[in-house]
Amino acid sequence: MACIYVVEDGKDLAWVLKESFSLAGHAVVTASNGLEALQRMRRQTPDLVILDVNMPVMDGFTLARRMRADPLLVRAPILFLTVHSDFPSKLEGFRAGGDDYVIKPFDLPELHARAQAMLRRCKIRDPAERNIVRAGHCALDLSTSQLRIRGRGIQLTDTECDLLRYLMAYASTPIPARQLLEEVLDYPPGTGDLSAVRWHIRGLRRKIESDPMHPVYLRTVSARGYCFTP
Repeated sequence: MACIYVVEDGKDLAWVLKESFSLAGHAVVTASNGLEALQRMRRQTPDLVILDVNMPVMDGFTLARRMRADPLLVRAPILFLTVHSDFPSKLEGFRAGGDDYVIKPFDLPELHARAQAMLRRCKIRDPAERNIVRAGHCALDLSTSQLRIRGRGIQLTDTECDLLRYLMAYASTPIPARQLLEEVLDYPPGTGDLSAVRWHIRGLRRKIESDPMHPVYLRTVSARGYCFTP
């Protein structure tokens, strides 16, 4: 069973796609715009994304680029579903990270065939492990926002889970606070206060570090950002 995301702002079409792929035995998650989809992907990672282009809040091309910049979403195949049949639009879709392109209106059996072909080309993850991020002795359950370190369970807030998920995916690599503000907290580029990131990092350290003043797992690297060290 695959986890398929249908990201489509047309309610009727989204319902049809959800019903048809559910009947085919897949778990289907729907979202009406790219930002909503991205936030849900942080809790339940996809095996395939069927993605509209023209949507409010965050369009399909932007979501595809955000996915390709995220180490936990970069391998998920993307099938664009759009009314745009011109070559420049198709080219932009492929450059954004799309793997296939279906034009509306479309034949539902053909869409299923293309989706199945894409799923065959990728390795579908074990459902029990799909939402677990591991680094060293740490395992983060995205569905419950619970971290386990050497057998100790720690409950995080959703925002703390999002930040730690991102840092664990880039384990041992310093990530600038500005990148965390925009890529994890979803602030538009150039906006927001970096103190929001510092506040959540302090909260994480109080929960996961034996001595928050001398962190072992969640370190600050001078002039470079925050680094998760498993």
